[in-house]
Amino acid sequence: MRAFALASWPEPSGLQEFPREIFELADSLEILDLSNNSLTTLPDDLPRLKKLRVLFCSDNAFTELPAVLGRCPELVMIGFKANRIERIAPGALPPALRWLILTDNRLAVLPDEIGVSTQLQKLMLAGNQLRALPPTLAQCCRLELLRLSANRLTELPDWLGQLPRLAWLAYAGNPFCESFESSESSPQEMPAVPWHRLSLQQTLGEGASGVIHQALMQSPTGTQAVAVKIFKGAVTSDGLPQCEMAACLYAGQHPHLIPVQGQVTGHPQGKSALVMELIDPAFINLAGPPSLNSCTRDVYPAHTAFEATTALRLALGIAGAVRHLHAQGLLHGDLYGHNILHNGLGRALLGGFGAASFLPQQNPAQTLALQRLEVRAFGCLLEELLVHSPVHPEPATREALTRLINACLNEAPKERPLFSAIEQVLSDLA
Repeated sequence: MRAFALASWPEPSGLQEFPREIFELADSLEILDLSNNSLTTLPDDLPRLKKLRVLFCSDNAFTELPAVLGRCPELVMIGFKANRIERIAPGALPPALRWLILTDNRLAVLPDEIGVSTQLQKLMLAGNQLRALPPTLAQCCRLELLRLSANRLTELPDWLGQLPRLAWLAYAGNPFCESFESSESSPQEMPAVPWHRLSLQQTLGEGASGVIHQALMQSPTGTQAVAVKIFKGAVTSDGLPQCEMAACLYAGQHPHLIPVQGQVTGHPQGKSALVMELIDPAFINLAGPPSLNSCTRDVYPAHTAFEATTALRLALGIAGAVRHLHAQGLLHGDLYGHNILHNGLGRALLGGFGAASFLPQQNPAQTLALQRLEVRAFGCLLEELLVHSPVHPEPATREALTRLINACLNEAPKERPLFSAIEQVLSDLA
């Protein structure tokens, strides 16, 4: 029999029962994709797939996360996005679980059992009905990325800020956010751009929250080439597109942020859209998003290499951009290389506001704790830049960078520096 490492049913095929022929691959199957079907259950003998590591069952009709998953000893990644899940069955969390995706479901309670998932690194819960988080989640000391946006949470627990490795957090669109979102200063003055003044051209890119087009904008002074992001309107893995749009408007201007030029009005389908500066095509993504294996860390092209001075300039620019966002009352929430554009010469632009959240500035202690979560994310980025700088700086500079990285990655969050101090260190080195 031919051995397979992966089986996939990527197109909607209307499956209502688990295909028994999959068990013919019991000795080799590692990745199984059953998304876009009408499944409601999994078979009790699923553990016969003894090498199964990754299971995708998104866009099905499950109402609970099946208990049988907990008996699959090698299962590290579970994806049940966009089902109808209301509960996690007792025992459903496998011992080796690293990555759990339950985005866009109906989950009202996260069970105390989540605390036994001590290997958990990535937990994606945006678009559910959670009203509280169990204190046992604090036992997940390896947790690095957490998505809580668009739920019904009435508070953000202080213990989240004490998780030793948490670096990427999103929580916008919850009831507890309303008090400090409404108390923020007004967003930057943003011109209204009527839809009829825009002529869309080619698509530049598409993400979970929207599609970016190149466009021509008519104005009294002439025609200008711009980029237009049209938001899709549905919940994403990070949260709600309207929260992303609000963050873009509040972010303000900074040399290392992609400039927003206007807010579109009069879209024929009533969609939200922003007009942004068209970025020089010489700018490319610094990295690709995390893979199944890397889980929470970006994947860089094999040829990526920076001179040390270039890496320093890039890091300094991003540190300044994040310091600016924090001063504006925003947590970026997704500070990754894949959200950074660069030109290869040290010039960098930070984008990707889908996970951005307002900081609770009426609670200074919690605000500082949340800022220090983002410091750990920057430590990961700086570490990656140093790894991809084959021509290392002089010993004193290398030692200073290593000390800064270690300080940013400190598993005692209160010991991490803030971005004002990080920017000063990098400025001195650059």
